[in-house]
Amino acid sequence: MNLDLSPLDQIDRAILIALQQDGRLANVKLAEQVGLSESACLRRVRAMEQAGVIQRYAALVNPAAIDKPNTVFVRVTLDGQQREKLAHFETEVCKVPEVMECYLMSGDFDYLLRVIVRDNTDYVRIHNQLTGLSGVLRVQSSFALKAVTNKTELPLG
Repeated sequence: MNLDLSPLDQIDRAILIALQQDGRLANVKLAEQVGLSESACLRRVRAMEQAGVIQRYAALVNPAAIDKPNTVFVRVTLDGQQREKLAHFETEVCKVPEVMECYLMSGDFDYLLRVIVRDNTDYVRIHNQLTGLSGVLRVQSSFALKAVTNKTELPLG
């Protein structure tokens, strides 16, 4: 990825806003929406893809539709912060399909995970996987009671 951090102009921002709202938007419609010719619009989209501004296109699936309606936030503390231990944990946690996000954190714990599960019993299985990973000292879990906001569109204004 060749991430070009040069400033985006208003047309680039308009393209990104439109694509964040509908990643399947046809180039013809996109060009019309942002006031460009089809070829100029496609060039800009391709340039943003090559620069790494647009990382990928994805379908957002409703977790309840795949029987994983619950979200658990998990704080993981390792028994040390040596580079090898961090790298090993990161490699292993990425193998757990229900771990949707994993962040190395500053503060009282080492990692914050967002995990999707069917129910408490399903989470016990995931919890056992996580506590079984080499170097894991402590796992603290909090079930989300309600999603207040869940954005996928980055603010471009």
